[in-house]
Amino acid sequence: MLDVKNLTLRYGQSQILHGVDLTARRGAVTVVMGTNGVGKTSLLKAISGRHPFTKGSISLDGTDLGHPSPFSAARAGIAYVPQGREIFPLLTVAENLETGFACLPPGDRTVPGRIFDLFPILKDFLHRRGGDLSGGQQQQLAIARALVTRPRVLLLDEPTEGIQPNIIKQIGDVIGLLREEGEIAIVLVEQFFDFAVGLADTVTVMTRGEVSFRTDTATADRERLLAAVTI
Repeated sequence: MLDVKNLTLRYGQSQILHGVDLTARRGAVTVVMGTNGVGKTSLLKAISGRHPFTKGSISLDGTDLGHPSPFSAARAGIAYVPQGREIFPLLTVAENLETGFACLPPGDRTVPGRIFDLFPILKDFLHRRGGDLSGGQQQQLAIARALVTRPRVLLLDEPTEGIQPNIIKQIGDVIGLLREEGEIAIVLVEQFFDFAVGLADTVTVMTRGEVSFRTDTATADRERLLAAVTI
């Protein structure tokens, strides 16, 4: 589904990504791990069009996306749930969900009922402002808004950060359900080791802007993987 090759990215004079390769399959969870500052968020920003990259390619179903803008990446089927959620605090839950319509053709500009099956609390809070929700509820809203766009690839950046344990479990259940449905490729950047490895089909570890280790979780040596993540 998603194929990233030799991706290089800079912030000014600083090179952040050094020829990163990443593949994410439909119906699988591809986890990207590593310590803070190794380029995980920059990788997701490049894939979603939020930061230009200097070299490399991003392909979706074999089609080269070139250097996509955020809008063209979303139109192509890439949905990004950023670290920190970035919901609109003064808009209602319903209005936040409707912002996902921007990249959809007019006939698809509805909120699928399954969104409220996945996140029932949002149905109860449709008329509440986003800024009045708890952190965990805002995270659910951010994921729901991404799913409104009918994505083929879902990028999740640290979805458990600052979230209470019961909502972490709910988010994990939703990710697991999306994987089982087999329609979306999921790329998960996550620091919570047990949460990430419990969901992952493959794990890619980054160190200093490069891929330093990659493994299928079905055959992974847990201790070796934990050591690679903490370097």
